[in-house]
Amino acid sequence: MPHALFSWQEDALTFLYNDDGPTRIKCCGMFRPQDIDAVNEALPDMVGFVVNVPRSHRSLTPRQVKDLAQRVDDDIFEVGVFVDEPPATISALADAGAISIAQLHGHEDADYIAELRKLTRIGIIQAFQVHGAADVEAAQESVAEMVLLDAGQGSGERFDWSLLRGFGRPYILAGGLTPANVADAIARLHPWGVDLSSGLETDKLKDPAQIQAAVAAVKGA
Repeated sequence: MPHALFSWQEDALTFLYNDDGPTRIKCCGMFRPQDIDAVNEALPDMVGFVVNVPRSHRSLTPRQVKDLAQRVDDDIFEVGVFVDEPPATISALADAGAISIAQLHGHEDADYIAELRKLTRIGIIQAFQVHGAADVEAAQESVAEMVLLDAGQGSGERFDWSLLRGFGRPYILAGGLTPANVADAIARLHPWGVDLSSGLETDKLKDPAQIQAAVAAVKGA
């Protein structure tokens, strides 16, 4: 639903910087109106939209994101998921009130993030594919408000969690999480947040029962 632009973006920045409280959950890759209906019933902390990534069956155009964002409950932060997208595209969606957080999955660097911050007050999550210690070190040094650690871009696989020993900043855990294993992941790693996408699907479609179960599992962890 429409939000007061700057207050909603400031709320998102405060949300990303807040280290206290229970583990947050992001339900990602929503692409149908009925997906939003399911999310509104379950009430995760964040909902994600994949933008302009044609290789993904979850990909949406900016116009589609705007339409779906209109349906999202006011208590849920909308996150746009991007891969090497021009900063102007992201800022336009932010200025339209469709997203208050950008999640970056490409080759975006500190200069890119600085350019994006010149255009919009949006919160930024930078995603890292974790294959070894160097990837963890890069995530540690990110200038984004929050980092997301994953095995790949929506691969649905888990990376080697032992690489996170000593990781010194809050993070969102992704990769291979399902309603059945997410509570165990939280108990073992205590991440700031968790991100589920393929783990919420049946036959590549978001499953309302899986969404409900995942949110319940995280809130009960």
